[in-house]
Amino acid sequence: MVFLELLENIRKKTAEILDSQNLTSVPFSVEAAKSGFGDITCNVSFLLSKQLKKSPQDISKDLSKLYKFDDLPEIKNVESHPSGYLNFNIDYAKFNGGVISKSLKENYGFLNLGNNEKIVVEHTSVNPNKALHVGHVRNVILGDIISKILRKGNFDVNVLNYVDDSGLQVADIIVGFTELGFSQEPPNNEKFDHYCGDTVYVKTTEKYETDKKLEEKRHEILKQIEDNTSDISKMAQSITRKVLNEQLKTVWNLGVFYDCLNYESQIIHSKLWEKIFEKLKSDNQIKYEESGDNAGCWVIPADGEDDKILVRSNGVATYIAKDIPYAAWKLGLVDDPFSYKIHSTQKNSQTLYETTLDDITDENQLNLSGKKVITVIDNRQIRLQKIVSSLMAKFKEEGAYTHLGYESVTLSADTVKSLGLTVDGESAQMSGRKGLYVNADTVLETLTNRVYDESKSRNDDLSESELQKIANTVAVGTIRYEMIKPDLDKIITFDLKNSLRLEGDTCSYIQYSYARASRILEKTESKPNFDSEFEILSSEYEKNLIKKIAMFDVQINDSVNNLSPKVIAKYSYDLAVTFSSFYEHVKVLKSETPELLNARLCLVVSFQKTLKSSLGLLGIDAPEKM
Repeated sequence: MVFLELLENIRKKTAEILDSQNLTSVPFSVEAAKSGFGDITCNVSFLLSKQLKKSPQDISKDLSKLYKFDDLPEIKNVESHPSGYLNFNIDYAKFNGGVISKSLKENYGFLNLGNNEKIVVEHTSVNPNKALHVGHVRNVILGDIISKILRKGNFDVNVLNYVDDSGLQVADIIVGFTELGFSQEPPNNEKFDHYCGDTVYVKTTEKYETDKKLEEKRHEILKQIEDNTSDISKMAQSITRKVLNEQLKTVWNLGVFYDCLNYESQIIHSKLWEKIFEKLKSDNQIKYEESGDNAGCWVIPADGEDDKILVRSNGVATYIAKDIPYAAWKLGLVDDPFSYKIHSTQKNSQTLYETTLDDITDENQLNLSGKKVITVIDNRQIRLQKIVSSLMAKFKEEGAYTHLGYESVTLSADTVKSLGLTVDGESAQMSGRKGLYVNADTVLETLTNRVYDESKSRNDDLSESELQKIANTVAVGTIRYEMIKPDLDKIITFDLKNSLRLEGDTCSYIQYSYARASRILEKTESKPNFDSEFEILSSEYEKNLIKKIAMFDVQINDSVNNLSPKVIAKYSYDLAVTFSSFYEHVKVLKSETPELLNARLCLVVSFQKTLKSSLGLLGIDAPEKM
């Protein structure tokens, strides 16, 4: 029995006691206890206080006498705390073996929360006119980890990347190529997405400030891009696909993969908008303004806020009109107008599909819609996403469409300087238009080189291939961890130097704890025998580690229900800290008896497997050496 099941059994037992005493049910909680409150704590006494007109302490004293644990041997006893909490103590002699044996299973921590329900996660959605910068990476990593966590909770997840290949930023680079004479071949074998973003896009947008005719040309080109029969449209498709392919190489290097690419240009030409527009009108979800500031416009009524214009008086749909049909398609509210073809085979050997409006065979027909949709977009889009969510709730249940928002990423002043750029203040905000950003490729390369140098100085016996593997594993893990450990509503200030520290809340520290465990197992001549009794693991440090391992499913339950990758990041760190304390105080290889040595080695393996699984949910590898 692991922790979530133990909590649920205590919850049921407490509810049965309340029922036997004819007490009105109250929404009490049973959860892991803080230090000094046993192993598990329950607040039911506080919630009964008003009903019974007694103090929580007196109620907890009375309730504690009613518990019997004949059918729950993992619980030793329950005590009434002076504060009024009910505190339950685990019988580790009976608890240890179950935790260690279950932690060895391949699917340890798996929970059937979704019952294989189909859910769509859409993330990345970077304009295909430039390379991904470190600000985009937060979106990419957040969406990828949410997908992994949902799969652990038994959801059938489809991961989509929406490619905005018809917007103004695409028009900007086409202006650069057609009007300013930029070559379509980057100099010095420069990566094409870097070239388009760092040179063509930046130089073109700078030119608009002094050349108003060029800015007018920009809007002409945008119209041509939206006409899929024009030469400019075909050129734009060719250029954006080349940029997209380079962006994909970047995300693949970060361990991120998709099921399908969806193109904005195809959404426009698919007539999905016309269909959903008629549906909105027929269902009275939008209204036509006869007078006032919005006369001649179709608007979305907004309670307590200004009505949102959907279609202007000139018949032109606004930005949000692109999001609505796409959201409806993801939820399966409209017939799928697309066929699907293979785009490529990704770095993990997974097939990547893309939508197409071409008539092709049914060989690769997919059903990518979901009962629910999670769209990862930064918090600048909160209001627009709120409108989309409320509209979708009119056609499906509340919460069918979820916007998962987050704050921006900045770079520390030291990091900006180390990359050869200048900055005013303590951090730098990303701006693709101004060229004030650092490519994700650059950050990954810099981190990899630093880890390589550090590993080489510590391990003179490792081969070149081993050093390169460690460097990549730690660098990728560092980027992913730094993007996910803060709360989503906090701005991240990314710092290259601090992120690689081997102490404190860093990925390096967590990965190092795994490598330490590997070293213990490497040094022993004894092979762990799991067909043993584990009641002899009785020290404070052993019990703390077993308890932390047992709580893996509690964290998964929390992270799935709250769409919170940070929960798993924090658990991974706490598990590493708990193991480090065990490592410092328990001399595994110098155990007093062979039986104790074996039990402790089994615990080390249990820790390793659990940490590897936890890091796996974050898309982070666990290295044997560092």
